[in-house]
Order: sequence, then structure tokens, then C-alpha cells
Amino acid sequence: MTPAPIIETERLILRGPEASDFELIAAFYTDPVRSHGFGGVLPRDQAWRWFASTIGHWHLRGYGFWTITDKADGSAMGICGIWNPEGWPEAELGWIAFEGHEGKGIAFEAATAVRKHAYEVMGFTTMTSNIVPGNARSVALAERLGAVHERTYDNINMGEEQLFRHPGPEALS
Repeated sequence: MTPAPIIETERLILRGPEASDFELIAAFYTDPVRSHGFGGVLPRDQAWRWFASTIGHWHLRGYGFWTITDKADGSAMGICGIWNPEGWPEAELGWIAFEGHEGKGIAFEAATAVRKHAYEVMGFTTMTSNIVPGNARSVALAERLGAVHERTYDNINMGEEQLFRHPGPEALS
């Protein structure tokens, strides 16, 4: 079983998922606009299965989603991590900012730290972000991270998605 390592940034602590995080995930999946990029609205039982699969992902792949927490008060603000379930084209850097935490730079800060950890500690040499068409905020974040649109493809779960390629570790040194 692979526990999620803790990653610290200037304002954030990224930690492994905990049972108490589920309520925020369940709330996220009730909102059709916010959950669109992660498959859309899910009933509570299916949101729980998705959440449990993210925990299992750590154990099967050795990486997964971290919970983004505020270093000052420990509150959960979103998730960010590396996702590569069966049927995915390759490992993906993904993020969610929970309601009330958008526009504060936390997804950028977390994604930068996760990508650095993936390259420097885990030995990844490439990373993508898969974004559903029309998700302008995620496209803007991917581009801010230096990722460029490489192609559009048919995602096994999501349908049409845009694959953005992040700069490799050599480009970020």
C-alpha cells in the first residue's frame, strides 16, 4: 500500500485523501457546471465510488490525487494529482478547486508542486492534462503551467478531450 507523501508549498499542504474529504467531493459532484470536467453530476453513492477509486489509485499506481489544504488552518480547498486509470492515454496532471476557492492561485500552486514532485522524485519524464472542450479555466491554467495543446482525442470515459502536454523536466530546470 502506497501512502501519499506530503508536499508543502508556500501556502499549501498537499496530503493524501482522508474520509472527511468525501463530503466536499460529494458536494462537487452535485454541481453540473463544476463537475463537468470530471464526468458530470454523480449521485452520492457513485461519488463515493469515485472517491474510493482515487484512494485505490495510490495503491495500484503509486500516485494519485492529493487533497489541497490551507497551511494556515488545514481546511481542504481542492484536489490535485496524477491520474492514470485503465484506458487513459497516459498519466495526467489534474486539479479541482472546491467552491469558494477558485481564483486564488491554489490550483496553480498545487499543480506546480505536484508536477515538480512527479519529475524530481517519482521519475516522470512527461505529463499531460486532459481537458474537456469549453473548460476555459482549466485551459488557462494548463497554459499558465506551460502546457500546449497537442491533440484532441476520444477519452474512454469523458468523450472528446483536449490533451495538453506539459514541458518536460529538462525544460523546467
